Amino acid sequence: MEDLVWNGELADVVEERGLADRRDLYGVKAELAREGKGNATHPPRVARRVRRHRLDAGLELGHGVAASVANIEGRSQIEGHVRAACCRVRGRTFDTFNARAAPRLISVRLELEIAAARAVGAISRVAGRGGGTTLPGKLLTALDPDALGRLAAALPQGIAVVSATNGKTTTAAMTAEILRGTRRLAHNRAGANLVSGITSALVDARGAELGLFEVDEGALPDVVAKVQLRAVCLGNLFRDQLDRYGELEIVAERWAAALGRLPESSRVLVNADDPVLAGLVESRPGVVRFGLDDPTVGHARPSHAADSKYCRRCGSPYVYESSYVGHLGDYRCPACGASRPLLDVAARSVTLDGLDGAAFDLHSTAGRRRITLGLPGLYNVYNATAAASLALELGASVDQIAAGLARFRPAFGRFERIHANGRTALMLLIKNPAGANEVVRTIVDAGASDWPLVAVIALNDEIADGRDVSWIWDVDFEPLAERLSRLVASGGRAEELALRFKYGGMAMDRIEIEPDPARALDRGLALVPPKGELLVLPTYTAMLALRDIAADRGLVRPYWQADDGS
Repeated sequence: MEDLVWNGELADVVEERGLADRRDLYGVKAELAREGKGNATHPPRVARRVRRHRLDAGLELGHGVAASVANIEGRSQIEGHVRAACCRVRGRTFDTFNARAAPRLISVRLELEIAAARAVGAISRVAGRGGGTTLPGKLLTALDPDALGRLAAALPQGIAVVSATNGKTTTAAMTAEILRGTRRLAHNRAGANLVSGITSALVDARGAELGLFEVDEGALPDVVAKVQLRAVCLGNLFRDQLDRYGELEIVAERWAAALGRLPESSRVLVNADDPVLAGLVESRPGVVRFGLDDPTVGHARPSHAADSKYCRRCGSPYVYESSYVGHLGDYRCPACGASRPLLDVAARSVTLDGLDGAAFDLHSTAGRRRITLGLPGLYNVYNATAAASLALELGASVDQIAAGLARFRPAFGRFERIHANGRTALMLLIKNPAGANEVVRTIVDAGASDWPLVAVIALNDEIADGRDVSWIWDVDFEPLAERLSRLVASGGRAEELALRFKYGGMAMDRIEIEPDPARALDRGLALVPPKGELLVLPTYTAMLALRDIAADRGLVRPYWQADDGS
């Protein structure tokens, strides 16, 4: 739909989003049909009325947020800002419209809509309702469904996105650190990775030159449809949140369709160690393929919970020269000959330094450098290799990549250390079998000197976690359970988690059930000796809840704040 030009799809969009009364919309459609103006080049009176419905809906959203704020300084001023901005948008767009002034009015209207969205973000932050990482985008989209595309088009260096089941937050954050100081970025550093979160990040990014966004794997097709992308980096596809995404193959099919809509000018980068991703881009020219190439850190075969173990061409089981993480590795099909393609960017000579970090040699056409990471685990080597590949595509040098990755510190909740009461809580996000197995593997392989350990593991089943928690039975918790002196099971599904560890061989007298995350954290810290370290393994919403508790206690900054204090 072009701005200020009415067509029959607009009413359908507004209907689907619930932004106007259905009876009014049916009347609008009927009037359009009578007037025969479904393809009019100038917006008739009816189209203006529908736009007024949409703007009123956005205004109502802004007022709803403001009305939820009680007893905060400046509430009436902020609410007035939202009301005035929206009313000015409506007045300038509808009451003084003429075709000749359309381009200027479009720009003015978008600026005013952005001002309203920023005001809503300020309300959210002042009210303590969050960081304003999604609500401004929701408001702006309600006012103008085309806003994301318009905002993205305004960035002179374009938009690059990262999507994956696991590691997209860390990969995008690593890339941002590499590019820091070389250009002004619009980046959803708080992890709000749906369309609303990306729009909010663009609203908040004044003077940005380049957009760098992590994108939810389910939202990627929508983003591709709305935004002209400079680069798309795809890290992996694992089974995750089956009640939300469906099976892995369904996500892969949607990604394939989205990639098919990309113009040739958009560069695609894929983890070639993932046979699913490699298969999606077999026929696309100009693809950058990255991966690991070090058999010393691999296994002879994937774990039992690996997802894509069968050839996408003929259905025969893959044979692995090296299996690294889940189904990622150096694979080949003995039946049809399909195999991992040659790597353009590779991590070789990998060294894993327990829970303290990792290092590897980065090989690329731009040169070779030794990379040192402050994050442990083989999957963070994957994240760093993906970030290096994307940074190279965006113009970074190998020296800038090495320096940026050396500076990088973990994103919130991902190997984050939180100091409390003379002890340290090491928080490691777990959310699906592949990721959780790598967390367990990294902990066990680290061979911590202070075994046995105490762990707080928090399992939630909120929408962002996935309602189905049966995935915990595909996680190999047994090696960790052997090394735990005490487990504090927490979260909304704490009992199921405790049952999983009982069946894993852990005695019930070593398991405590405390659904409340604050009390579970306190109990875990109390069980750890002074200067000791508590393992905290939460699912996504449990991680956010635990970080909120830590932030309320002054132990960490809220997750939406950058390290520079912004």
